[in-house]
Amino acid sequence: MPNAFNDPIIAEFRAHHGRVGGWFADARLLLLTTTGARTGAPHTVPLGYLPDGGERVLVIGSAGGGPRHPAWFHNLRADPRAVVEDGVFTYPAEATILEGDERDAAFARAAEADPGWAAYQDGTTRVLPVVALRSVQDGPPDVAAGSPGAALRLVHDAFRRELALIRTEMADAGPGLGAQLRMNCLTLCAGLRHHHGGEDAAMFPFLDRTRPDLAPVLERLRREHEEIAALTARLAAVLAEGGAGVAVQVDRLVDDLERHLAYEEEQLIPVLDGGR
Repeated sequence: MPNAFNDPIIAEFRAHHGRVGGWFADARLLLLTTTGARTGAPHTVPLGYLPDGGERVLVIGSAGGGPRHPAWFHNLRADPRAVVEDGVFTYPAEATILEGDERDAAFARAAEADPGWAAYQDGTTRVLPVVALRSVQDGPPDVAAGSPGAALRLVHDAFRRELALIRTEMADAGPGLGAQLRMNCLTLCAGLRHHHGGEDAAMFPFLDRTRPDLAPVLERLRREHEEIAALTARLAAVLAEGGAGVAVQVDRLVDDLERHLAYEEEQLIPVLDGGR
């Protein structure tokens, strides 16, 4: 049945590659599609999520602090297979309901980063469930873009947006650096490694073979991948050492990465989309 609250958010999310306005303008959102436990029909909801290191994301069954678990949680208990849309990729996922200390540690991270989670928990007698969603994608990713060049820009913009969120979170956090903010930084680092590793292993060798005239461009991009890898390694080390000076490291990563992304888009999007 149509949902007057969720349906407009879902439509806006899909139309703008994960970006929505209003209350959720600065939130990390995904769309989760589960199979109805009673109906067998697909059921899609927008949910806030927590980065969890790159291999999975976490969602919390808050239901606004209500007395009952949300329908999507009951659906996942009956069938843990789901589909996740993050604004860039759509992928099949396997859900795991966290238990015990793992659940408590994850929820504590969430509540430290956003006291609203703690308020929801305080408002109900049930224990708010925390669910991990892990991709089980088999084969190439399903990207919400009409061309290879558009897909590249979409991925780049996702990194830009995540870095902007992290910078805002750091400014709001003051001198402290909470556990979830650390996790957000580490997840970003893992995402960059994965993205650049994929380019180095697949896209760049393809262009080496088909466009030898791009050799100077690809040489520069590979060198910049190494430089960004060094920056993310240093950021991870600073986080492990306690976080002192982390804002400086993030600022440098933002500056160097933006130059890299802009150059790659300028040089490769016309090639990928057949324009030159």
